[in-house]
Amino acid sequence: MSSAKWDDLAPRVLAGIAMAVVGIAAVVAGGVWITALSVLVTGLMLWELATMTAPDRRGEARALGLIAALCLGVILWRHAPFAMALAVVPPVLGALRPRRDRVVFLLYAFAVMMTGYGFVAFREGLGLGFLLWVVSVVVASDVLGYFGGRIIGGPKFWPKVSPKKTWSGTVSGWIGAALVGVAFTAIADAPGWLALLSPVVAFAAQMGDIAESAIKRRTGVKDSSHLIPGHGGVLDRFDGLIGAVLFLLLWGFALPLPLIGG
Repeated sequence: MSSAKWDDLAPRVLAGIAMAVVGIAAVVAGGVWITALSVLVTGLMLWELATMTAPDRRGEARALGLIAALCLGVILWRHAPFAMALAVVPPVLGALRPRRDRVVFLLYAFAVMMTGYGFVAFREGLGLGFLLWVVSVVVASDVLGYFGGRIIGGPKFWPKVSPKKTWSGTVSGWIGAALVGVAFTAIADAPGWLALLSPVVAFAAQMGDIAESAIKRRTGVKDSSHLIPGHGGVLDRFDGLIGAVLFLLLWGFALPLPLIGG
């Protein structure tokens, strides 16, 4: 454990435990608590994205983060189709001013807004079991991917975009996600095909991670911010959730989502 590749393990674990306690409490409580968590995290992610793509305008980045939080708060409060138009306001406002990769900012900022909405919508519309499954898949794929990649090593998954990620870590993440699907099938009255869907959701989460890594490489930063010890920024921690939630939102437009827990 003295190897440099494990240097970030202790702060990563401690910060991860703290985030897990807060996140699980909000998810279980639902209502105003999960709404408040989603609004806060969405605002922080927009702030980080705006800072990365225009580092010389930090005041503007803070304003965009606040606007994003306010817009999502109204969307979740009103629960009306017209309110969803507010999801495009922060991305468009941010893209009006010169910044690195305007189109990338526009698309990724919109993805962040929809993730904040989807996180709450899944809890309210499909219940606690469904959202716990989503979070468990993302966490399991991330944790097993971390340890699988560090322990096994081997060929890189996409070295030009994310030089630390390996095929061993990627496949380990899929295995972890499949095990989560099997567990929910066994104990949470979930359909058997959840074990097949879970690795697909894990892959979507990994693509969310890859997308954020690509943005960081293009903007020349190591972490989206330094808010979370051992993890970097909020985007660094929740990029996988962005991929997973967006995938499931799109899945839900075309196919039924699994009912978990009755």
